[in-house]
Amino acid sequence: MAENCDNNCSGCAESGCSSRKGAGVQKAPANEGSSIKHVIAVVSGKGGVGKSMVTGLLAGLMNSRGYRCGILDADITGPSIPRMYGVKERAGYDGKNVLPVQSAGGIKLMSINLLLDNDTDPVLWRGALISGAVRQFWTDVAWGELDYLFVDMPPGTGDVALTVMQSLPVDGMVVVTTPQELVGMIVEKAVKMAGMMNVPVLGIVENMSYFTCPDCGKKNFIFGESRLTETASRLGIEKTVRLPIDPALTALCDAGKGDELGVSESEDALASVIEGL
Repeated sequence: MAENCDNNCSGCAESGCSSRKGAGVQKAPANEGSSIKHVIAVVSGKGGVGKSMVTGLLAGLMNSRGYRCGILDADITGPSIPRMYGVKERAGYDGKNVLPVQSAGGIKLMSINLLLDNDTDPVLWRGALISGAVRQFWTDVAWGELDYLFVDMPPGTGDVALTVMQSLPVDGMVVVTTPQELVGMIVEKAVKMAGMMNVPVLGIVENMSYFTCPDCGKKNFIFGESRLTETASRLGIEKTVRLPIDPALTALCDAGKGDELGVSESEDALASVIEGL
């Protein structure tokens, strides 16, 4: 390790450093127009667990606390971040660097949909091209000064996950799951991937954990009783969060009001993960 190490592997010339993040792999250089303090990956072992919404919640909560935040939408074939924030304009270009689009609330966004003519156009690329695009979102996009860059990952532990963990200086990972036992098994795969890539898991978020009846206030466990505590204990994860099924959050995402996601009971629930950041 270099004598004056600041843990910023992307800007370090010590290629032989034994403490380099990501199993000793050389990180991709950040764009010269970027100064990013922390990179947080939001992952899930499978799709359909609300990972993008959790990414928006985390970014929104940190943004509301005065931190400068951005979201890198690494789900190239299933991007949802621009629509979630009601962003329709295309990413900019200054003649040298790609420029992210800023949401109404000040969160900087980069997604493949910000480069397409129509946001419903499919991306029919093989894995190598998809991974290359994600890497370019780091090397070719001038993010400016950010305290936190949240990476909304595609589901699974494939090419893109490996590219992000190896190329970006990821400081930590938030794993998103739902109560089903099958999903819990897949969560373990994501946590083990984090261990293999030498990336700490900051916490597990169990989304759609329960539904609170608006009439009587009773909690209903639609997908079965939570196994979050026992799963986290087995994996050695201290911080856990259970988020309810909240139609209000879904309505905000559908209406393109992602900047308002932090205003809900999820704010208190996510406090422990936020403290970890």
